Amino acid sequence: MPESRTESVRVRGLTKRYGPVEAVRGVSFDVAEGEIFGLLGPNGAGKTSILECLLGLRRPDSGSVAIGGIDAVALPRLAKERVGAQVQLASLQDRITPRQALGFFASFYREPAPVAGLIARFGLSAKADSPFESLSGGQRQRLYLALAFVNNPRLVVLDEPTAGLDPQARRELHRMISGMRADGLAVLMSTHDMEEARALCDRIGILNEGRIVAAGSPSGLVSRSGAIPRVAVRAARAMTRAQASALAGVVSSSAEGDTWMLGTADVGATITALMRQLERDENPLLDLQIHRPSLEDVFIELTGRPWPAGPEGRP
Repeated sequence: MPESRTESVRVRGLTKRYGPVEAVRGVSFDVAEGEIFGLLGPNGAGKTSILECLLGLRRPDSGSVAIGGIDAVALPRLAKERVGAQVQLASLQDRITPRQALGFFASFYREPAPVAGLIARFGLSAKADSPFESLSGGQRQRLYLALAFVNNPRLVVLDEPTAGLDPQARRELHRMISGMRADGLAVLMSTHDMEEARALCDRIGILNEGRIVAAGSPSGLVSRSGAIPRVAVRAARAMTRAQASALAGVVSSSAEGDTWMLGTADVGATITALMRQLERDENPLLDLQIHRPSLEDVFIELTGRPWPAGPEGRP
């Protein structure tokens, strides 16, 4: 963490159990002002439980949580005054309008943000007086974000903020979240979307079965891993395993249908050798892709298992 930044969140040794299940196992991390820190993990990894303990929605079994230097376990009400949150399963009454909802929530605080300013900031002017039931998914998420800002927080907690949104709404929300960094806020977000974590977060903590198994910048985590680039190649006639394995630089090879995945220590040498071989064999190249190491490779290396498949497990 850069020394010039002020620490906004400090979590140490956090644990949470539900009966015999230990959902959070000794988790520790910090979040600084002007930083976006992401908890990245598949569903069931413990992300939401960590956020709920931090927000005072659940009491941890052990460990400490400090927000702006305030003990959030001992003084939850005081700590909450510094926090704005957008939770995953939020909802509002069908007929309430964004203006009414913001005014109602603002009434809970001594020095709330102006409602008109929040409506403009989060792009809700055209729908400010429309019922909640008429809002699109992206507009609802923007309203939830606006509600998280009614108390002028210094820490913003976002639980899967773009889940279920279409690509355009996701891009809009990503722009808003990035803007929070520029405003000097501390942002703690959970996500199971690796591309979202890579694009938005300054640092991430990779969660697996309730533990943070690695933490750092997305690029730093990838560079420290032992993962190597892979070249995906498909030719008019499929290569044999002997041909694929004999190419310069190749250290591993596997067939996926008519495509060969070649793990290589030297991408340039492998591609040069590949093109020479295909030309020599008069075997036209149909497709060639280079896959650089990714956060998914880091997860596989750390846990020994692939990132869960399906729409809720993959980006």
